[in-house]
Amino acid sequence: MAENAAKQNSDVVVDKAQSSWSDLWKKEDYWAIWLGFLILTVGAIIFFNNKPAGMEEMFAKQNAIMTEEAARAPFKTVAWYEAQTAKEKIKAKNAPIGKAIKGFMNKPQKWTTNPLDAFIQTQEQADAKNAAAMPKYLKAKAAADTAKTAALAAQLKAEQAGFKDASLNTAASASIESWLKLRAKESSAKKKIKNKPFNLIPSLFVLMIGFGLFFAIGMRFIDGDAKPFLKGFGLVFAVAIASYLMASQATMKQYGIGYAAWAIAIGLVISNTIGTPTWAKKALQVEFFIKTGLVLLGAEVLFNKVVAIGIPGIFVAWVVTPVVLITTFIFGQKVIKVPSKTLNMVISADMSVCGTSAAIAAAAACKAKKEELTLAIGLSLVFTSIMMIVMPAIIKGTGMPFILGGAWMGGTIDATGAVAAAGAFLSEKALYVAATIKMIQNVLIGVTAFGIAIYWATKVEAVEGQKVHAMEIWHRFPKFVLGFLTASVIFSIVYTSLGSDAGFTMIDQGVLRGFSRIFRGWFFCLSFAAIGLATNFRELKHYFKGGKPLILYVCGQSLNLCLTLIMAYLMFYVVFPDITSKI
Repeated sequence: MAENAAKQNSDVVVDKAQSSWSDLWKKEDYWAIWLGFLILTVGAIIFFNNKPAGMEEMFAKQNAIMTEEAARAPFKTVAWYEAQTAKEKIKAKNAPIGKAIKGFMNKPQKWTTNPLDAFIQTQEQADAKNAAAMPKYLKAKAAADTAKTAALAAQLKAEQAGFKDASLNTAASASIESWLKLRAKESSAKKKIKNKPFNLIPSLFVLMIGFGLFFAIGMRFIDGDAKPFLKGFGLVFAVAIASYLMASQATMKQYGIGYAAWAIAIGLVISNTIGTPTWAKKALQVEFFIKTGLVLLGAEVLFNKVVAIGIPGIFVAWVVTPVVLITTFIFGQKVIKVPSKTLNMVISADMSVCGTSAAIAAAAACKAKKEELTLAIGLSLVFTSIMMIVMPAIIKGTGMPFILGGAWMGGTIDATGAVAAAGAFLSEKALYVAATIKMIQNVLIGVTAFGIAIYWATKVEAVEGQKVHAMEIWHRFPKFVLGFLTASVIFSIVYTSLGSDAGFTMIDQGVLRGFSRIFRGWFFCLSFAAIGLATNFRELKHYFKGGKPLILYVCGQSLNLCLTLIMAYLMFYVVFPDITSKI
């Protein structure tokens, strides 16, 4: 009997191994990888064949200035920052083809009272907006010019003392920091006098057809027939457009209520009132959309940015995160006693790692139900909106150093976009630190999924006395994570081989921000729209019993906030103050 059992187990392993080959063209995880890399490849071909003219010469000139200024003064001078800005203005996405791509793939624009303004803007309307914004821009420019004069004067005083007077050096640095803040406001105001006429309706219609056909390629192999998907895709796309429309409304934009929250909310209203039509349900490919987007996100996780912040950022992102995840899961099981282990794990991963992206990966690894994923993402979106407004206010109100505040927000606020917005409320340095730590934390998406897959296969669902084969772990592991990690490695290598300047211009400000990130935003929005349309409140009702998911999230996030702040302070101000001083 033992021999028969062993043979049966062996046959199962062989069957799974054989099926894994057909999975390459039949499973959505692999199709997410193929489609994601198709987009990245096309983007690379476009931008590497349209390099900005004179790029290398400009870099050499500005680098010479920065080297000279760094040797001359113990702090970053006005000339140093101006040279850095000159380099950063060289962006591949600003080439004619980059602007054409952005214009074609634009989502609804900002509007106040008339929703049609989000889709169509005439020349007269553009001129009126520019004229209305001009006084604010001129005021911001005058303030920045005055601040620059003051910064140069403070810098000169420090220079006249041979840069040996610590108080004068500190005063000069503070004056330059004030100028940088006002310069950022000037830059923001300048964007508002560059309004141009547009009509997004034709391009949005083409995008709907294009995205539908794009995903239909995979659905043809995954489902055997792409027609039911195409039949319902229009509804998903319409909800996505409606969510972008609501998120771009001036008041919603001010309070940070983004497209993700609106996509889920609008979808929920439809599914819980008139009901999602049967003919549209094949188009609710939540995981297919977002997994493809996550493969694209992998390309944005560049290792050079991990190195840029160094050991302090790694400790904040890679030490606190797993501690919070494991502690929250144990707390949910042992103390709160959340009935569903999968719900417990998805909430723990969502809250501790990086929000919706980690939730999707965790849900795939532990085979969580669709309703559990929806609940976890909903909690994340609510608290993200609150935290991105409250945390900058707390940091300013308590006089917390902005670098510390940026590290704190980067390690705790779930969504990357919300982290960047919250960091921008404080300063350029806070934005840089917050966004970089969140980027470092994003690396853990793959590690977390792998760890959860192993734990679920060997502990949670293991049968006593039965050996767990490696193929079982592989079968459970979400394969799209391989695409995420591969994209990260490839683009990190390419970025490094190009050098920091050309890498920033061609990769960060070209292939990624000028192409793949635009696609990623749309795919995420489609996924959130599908989540809302696929979810019924009756299915979620029993998960809220006793308020345990909410208690779990609040307790876990409270622990996350405390540990991240302590770790950020220790790393940036006690253990590695030298690194902090150079940021």
